[in-house]
Amino acid sequence: MFDKILIANRGEIACRIIRSARAMGIRSVAVHSDADASALHVELADEAVHIGGSAPRESYLRGDVIIAAARATGAQAIHPGYGFLSENPDFVEAVEAAGLVFIGPSAHAIRAMGLKDAAKALMQEAGVPVVPGYHGANQDPEHLAGAADAIGYPVLIKAVAGGGGKGMRLVEAPTQFMEALTSAKGEAATAFGNDAVLVEKFIQKPRHIEVQVFGDGAGAVHLFERDCSLQRRHQKVIEEAPAPGMTEEMRAAMGQAAVRAAQAIGYKGAGTVEFIVDGARGLRPDGFWFMEMNTRLQVEHPVTEAITGVDLVEWQLRVAAGEGLPCRQEDLSITGHAFEARLYAEDVPAGFLPATGQLAHLRFSDAARNDSGVRAGDEISPWYDPMIAKVITHGPSRAIALKRLEAALAETEVAGAVTNLAFLGALTRHPGFRLGDVDTGLIARDLDSLTHETAPAPWELAAACALVVDLPNIDAPLAGFSLGAPLWQDVALEGHPGLRLAVRGPRQACVLVEGQEIPVTAMAEGLRVAGAPALVRGAKLGAQVALFGAVPRLFDLIDPLARDAGAGIGADVVLAPMPGLVKAVFVSVGDEVTAGTRLAVLEAMKMEHTLVAARAGRVAEVLSAAGAQVTAGAALVRLEEEA
Repeated sequence: MFDKILIANRGEIACRIIRSARAMGIRSVAVHSDADASALHVELADEAVHIGGSAPRESYLRGDVIIAAARATGAQAIHPGYGFLSENPDFVEAVEAAGLVFIGPSAHAIRAMGLKDAAKALMQEAGVPVVPGYHGANQDPEHLAGAADAIGYPVLIKAVAGGGGKGMRLVEAPTQFMEALTSAKGEAATAFGNDAVLVEKFIQKPRHIEVQVFGDGAGAVHLFERDCSLQRRHQKVIEEAPAPGMTEEMRAAMGQAAVRAAQAIGYKGAGTVEFIVDGARGLRPDGFWFMEMNTRLQVEHPVTEAITGVDLVEWQLRVAAGEGLPCRQEDLSITGHAFEARLYAEDVPAGFLPATGQLAHLRFSDAARNDSGVRAGDEISPWYDPMIAKVITHGPSRAIALKRLEAALAETEVAGAVTNLAFLGALTRHPGFRLGDVDTGLIARDLDSLTHETAPAPWELAAACALVVDLPNIDAPLAGFSLGAPLWQDVALEGHPGLRLAVRGPRQACVLVEGQEIPVTAMAEGLRVAGAPALVRGAKLGAQVALFGAVPRLFDLIDPLARDAGAGIGADVVLAPMPGLVKAVFVSVGDEVTAGTRLAVLEAMKMEHTLVAARAGRVAEVLSAAGAQVTAGAALVRLEEEA
């Protein structure tokens, strides 16, 4: 067994690997960029090595520097985590050439599954069912359009070297094909350095079910399935294991197909075989098809660990050190049900745009497993994936595990950056999801109801006012004492005029909301507010007040001395919604545009975001150019003022 390993990654996966290594008595070496100098994974590791600038290409993608760090620190092996270099066969070969062990599959296995078209041909030879489509080498747009016509719409355009939804476009009609193809190829070239695509039949009610496999280079086992159908923009949101509605017959068929896939390439380590399933007819052994194989540990691996009791990172380390498979297929079984929700810093109402900001407040539920790479006070930077944590729950049944997830999310407290926490909570309460009736289109179909924001209740406004005046710390014996009428004070919350508060004693107040007096008492565990269903948790953080719970709330305080610096900026000016790289600008001064016209493409946090005109008009100024790095709020295009 290894004495010391280096982890060529960052964030929550680096922290998770460090914990398993430590439990096995193995020392760990972290690597970090400039932006991650004080990150949690650096603090947890036994040693840390600085490897370059904040941009991934200057640090986490520099294989030579990472290998040099491993050799300098005496590490015997390198664990790649996921993302970055985890599926780079050239890096694997360089690691082995340096006399080190790569904790993962061989370069041959990664290459075999790295290109979707070649992988599907290999799977067909191995007897694994594949989705009808065009996987050939001819990338002529007219040829690809003809292939789409032959397959029949709707079709999916997918990057050959893709993953994570990048370089993927759904095309529902022939008239949309060429624009979608150009967009997919551009994103694929940016993300993977390869703009080749394939075209596949789009399954009308698709479910995304994947099988965890593990091999030792000679044999392989599967650790059952995960359902990853709850997605938005082809990105997974909540995963679960096992898949709802799964039959033993189909589980056996999918498991055997996944093991055949792993054995076909002599797979070593943890991997995932992803299948698309036709949910329109229920789960049937003849209704699933191979999509791709991820030759690494998956983000959602904790749900598999929860139902099997297996530590997959421990298995990775043992097999990489020369051991055989830790157990036989017949020794593996499923116990209960598990869910994982991905908590991100992202602006859901703005279209799930990744967000940045400092986590002024962060607390997780003790009732869940929380895999995180950040702490309170850490910055969510524009350089990396904006994941805050993975919240994982387990229970003896699906219903109990889901209720535990709902409760854990309600107990999670985040402030300082906008997040998808309320959206995740809404998903746990979605009637269809509760029943296990899921497919990859559920979120898109019900997005309005899932993101609908109700007006705050009077008790919520009262709680916010109490936090504005810091009621928990008003403990003087004569607090609020008055010989005459109560001493009312105005509380200025954005969008909620007329709020008034009077202190009535130590940690006690009364808040006037729309003529109604609402008593508030500060307790050790939270605020007791008349009308509230439970104690209210919250915090004042600078110019904002946050309320935590099943439906998190954020209130802005009004600064009476502040002036509106953004007056006059509206539909006339298109602003960068986040820091990023301007990939393309499609308009010039004098161009006439209509509402929805593409103006520019911004690349940020590993995704491309198209910016469009909010109204019709003529371009007055183009304020940025392709290749420019811009900050959040930077003006990119200005339209002439309307008459």
